[in-house]
Formats: sequence, structure tokens, C-alpha cells
Amino acid sequence: MPAALIYLGIMLAVIIVWFLLLKRPVYEAVLISFILLLTVTGTWGNVLGYIDTGLKTSLLYSMTAFCAMSILLTKTKVIDSAIAVILALLGRVTGGAGYVSVVASAFMGALSGSGPGNVMATGSITIPAMKRSGFPPELAANIESNASYLGNMIPPSGNITAALGALTGMAAYGEGYISQAEFWIVLWGCSLWFILQRLIMVFIFCKHYKVAPMSKDELPGLKETFKKGWQGLLLPVIILLPFVLDYFFKSTFFTARLGKDGAKFMSSSLLIFIGGLASIYAVIIAKDKKKVTPHAIARMFADGIKTIAPAIGVCVFGYMIGALFTDLGVTDEMLTFMQGLNMGRFGAVLFICVVTCLLGMVIPGSSLVVLFGPVFITILASKGTSPVLAAAMLPCICGVMCGITPPLGLGMYAGMSLAGSEFGKTFKNNLWWVAAQFVMEVVVLMGFLPILGL
Repeated sequence: MPAALIYLGIMLAVIIVWFLLLKRPVYEAVLISFILLLTVTGTWGNVLGYIDTGLKTSLLYSMTAFCAMSILLTKTKVIDSAIAVILALLGRVTGGAGYVSVVASAFMGALSGSGPGNVMATGSITIPAMKRSGFPPELAANIESNASYLGNMIPPSGNITAALGALTGMAAYGEGYISQAEFWIVLWGCSLWFILQRLIMVFIFCKHYKVAPMSKDELPGLKETFKKGWQGLLLPVIILLPFVLDYFFKSTFFTARLGKDGAKFMSSSLLIFIGGLASIYAVIIAKDKKKVTPHAIARMFADGIKTIAPAIGVCVFGYMIGALFTDLGVTDEMLTFMQGLNMGRFGAVLFICVVTCLLGMVIPGSSLVVLFGPVFITILASKGTSPVLAAAMLPCICGVMCGITPPLGLGMYAGMSLAGSEFGKTFKNNLWWVAAQFVMEVVVLMGFLPILGL
């Protein structure tokens, strides 16, 4: 058996025992895995170098900035008005409440970065509306939870910075291989197909259950809603526009004025800069100014430490394990092992999608991206998949699948609590959504669909 498989087995066993059986935080499990691997491999002499690698990764600080932004957006409720606008636009069509759930939850999930939190926030509006339109409770719960977890693969989700780090942290590619803006464009290109897939499934289920449009009495007036909520609609523009401009005008406008290095460093600073800018804008437009006083914001972030710290801890320790694995040649050995299995491209894609689905049942998606991302990218790239596409799909095959697949699929449980649905019926209905997600993963990774930015 290759040593790489033994190392991965040790890490996986520790995470399962510590996180799943003992119910301890996953960042503790990753740290213990790192310590145990140092001991088994006799590499304690290099530990300071691994720690340095984990702490100096710039994407780590970008992730912190966006986690802080998500707390601010969630607590101030500045995007609730944007959800109301979507409801006013789509609620009038047959099954409109379901379409609103997909669009609004994907939008909210991308900004909040919290799957279960997003289910509770948008689901409190969309799930009752779906049930009143004739959606069965179990279907309403699954539409909301599956749409909410799309946020894990739509920028500026925190999983995305980890995926970009997995790609640019590899010696074969490096930080100059692709800019953040270019990577985001590809991610949006992938996300559009999964949003479309969920909208089609809502359409099919609406036909099956003969659901109705939302009652006119429940729908907010578009003119009045837009008047109240237009400021919230500018948030995605503030967040996304700089990356679009950087993607389309970097080689012409910005490079000509800032020079090649200046344009490069401007691109690399966008993630940190935009998170802060969006946070400032959210404070300015917040309706309840009592929630955005210096004391209230300080208290907000103090309470949110429990949300930020675990994610950041997993990334730091995961990057440290990644540096250790680089020294040990784990990725190269895994690639050699996979090539020995004589798998073609379809076999490799299918294998990795199955592995991430199974691992996602017990390990959080963000951890999978950090710990196994470079291995997955290398294997897929060796079989003909674009390394950029492989990296862009990491938040999908790890983060999204993890969120919708029990027993770790917390989104389903959050949706059940709001919909009042039975576990058995909700679980059976959820299998349709998991199966569709799996098929779409294979289709996209095989390159059967055109992807924006590639």
C-alpha cells in the first residue's frame, strides 16, 4: 500500500473519531492529525516551516475578511429587502415561491457563507410561502436547503478562497497562474448550471404536485418593495463589479496604467479590499442604526468569533498539513497510484465525486477543500480536466455536497424544523436532489457543458 494512502487514512481516522464520534470541533481533529502525522513521519524538525506556510497564506486573511462581512450582513439584515424584491418579481408565476427560494437562497448563501444560517434566514419567508402554494413540507424543506448550500460555490463564499489556495499553492501552478477575478468568473460559470438544475427540478416537482402561484395578498408590491430595497440590491454590485472589471480590463486598462506588477497586486488585494468596502456600505444603509454603533459592531464580532475561529483554524492547520504532504510527496504518490489503476477521465471524475460524497457525510466541506484539494486537482488535471475547472468545482463537490448529504447535511435538518416535515419523507425526497447534484458534478467536470471564463 502506498505511504500516501496510509497518511490519508491516519488523518481520516482521527477526524472521524474526534469529530463524528467524540463530537469535538473539526479544527481540533485536524490539529491532532497534523501532530500525529509529524510523529509518524519523523518531521518535527520542519514544524516551524509548516506553521509559517500555514500563517503566511494571503487567502487566509481574505477568508477572515469575508467571514466578518457575512456576520455583519446577517446581523444587520440589510439584504432582506433584496429578497423581498425577488419575491415580488417571481412570486406571481406558478410555483413562484419555489423559484424565489432557489434564487434568493443562492444569492443570500453566497453573501452569508452559512448554509444552515441561510436556511433559517430565507427559509422563514420562503418555506411557509411554498407550503401555502401547495408544496409538500418535505419538498419545501429540501428546495430551501439545497438552494441555500449553493452559496458554498458562489463567490464570495469562504470555500472559494480555500479552493483558489489549493490551486495556486501547488508548485505546478503558483500564485501567478490565475487571478482572483478570472477564477471568480469560472465559478460563476459553474454556479449558473447548478442554479438552472435546481430551477428545472422545482418546475418538475411543481408539475407533479400541481402547486399554485402565491396568493396576491401575500405578494409585496414591486414598486414599493424596490423603493425600500434598492440600496440592498447594490450590495452584489459592490462585491462583484470590481472582479468583473479586473477580468475584462486587466490586460488593457489596469496594466497600461499600473504596470504588470501593479495590476497583479491590485488583483490579489481585491478579496480583502472588497469585503471591507461591502461591510462599510452595509453599515451606512442599515435601517436600525443602533445595530451598527461601534459598541454594537464590536459585540457583534465578539459573538461571531465562534463562527469565524473554527473555519480559520481548519484552514491554518489544513495548510500546515498541505505543506507537510508536499514535503512527503503525497500528491505525486497518489497520482502514481491512480495512474496504476488505469482509470480514464470518466473513471477519475466518477471516483473523486464518489469519494467527496462519502467523505462529505462525515467531514465538513471546507476541510475537504483544504486537505484534499491539491490531490483532487492533480488527479483530474492528469486525466484531461482543466486544473482551473477542477479547482473551481472543489467548493461544489466538497462544500455543496457535504451540506445536502446526511448525516452532516445540516441544511436538511434546518429546513425540516421550519417546514415541520417528517424525517423519512424529507430524507427520501432529498435523495433526488443529491442524485441530481452528483450527476451535474460529473457532467461539468467531464467538460460536457460550456463554462464562462474557460
